[in-house]
Amino acid sequence: MTDIEGSVVLVTGGSRGIGRALVQALYERGAKKVYATARDPKTVTHPDAVPLALEVSDPASVAAAAEQAQDVTILINNAGAAVNANFLDSPVEDIRREFETNFYGPLLVTRAFVPIIERNGGGHILNFHSVLSWVGLAGSYSASKAAFWSQTNSLRLDLKPRGIEVTGLHVGYVDTDMAAHVDGPKSTPESVAAQALDGIESGAFEVLADDLTRQVKAGLSAEGGALYPQLTAAV
Repeated sequence: MTDIEGSVVLVTGGSRGIGRALVQALYERGAKKVYATARDPKTVTHPDAVPLALEVSDPASVAAAAEQAQDVTILINNAGAAVNANFLDSPVEDIRREFETNFYGPLLVTRAFVPIIERNGGGHILNFHSVLSWVGLAGSYSASKAAFWSQTNSLRLDLKPRGIEVTGLHVGYVDTDMAAHVDGPKSTPESVAAQALDGIESGAFEVLADDLTRQVKAGLSAEGGALYPQLTAAV
């Protein structure tokens, strides 16, 4: 369990959507300081947040951010992209770009901040996944999030002896720009942010932030046709 009150938190992708909601919720719960990162720090609008330039897939940018945020005790890897490249038809570079942002990006950030968090007495890392971590319906996005889920599970084992807890958050559609094209039920960024912070404070291994995510997780042991009904449909 990790106390948010009095903590120093870095939120990647902190200028909009869930990231912006997280910054607000962190201050409401008593965080001492919140670094909100963005490619362009001028887009960070919270009056109390500390804007920080960061491109998660750029090692030099990650190193520069870590140098400026030496007091961090909680890291939230929220930044991500949705290329949704098709494995058969899309350029391979599009698939690589998805993994650079959704898998290697948070890995670079985590590797940079683990020594800082450890030096500051330990703390917490929260990684944002997706219900699509478990369902391959979005091509490269699903694959990158599945790989990120596995990364989180491995890091949890690696970091426990170093006094750093790790939580993975899975969620379906959220009412943000990324899901603007979706016509269906969506969680609010504020609801997801609240559940994410509850997970940090309770020391949860995983947070399942909506009914769809809970249903899919519960069905992972079923036959493939249960998750992919199109496989059993007549051709």
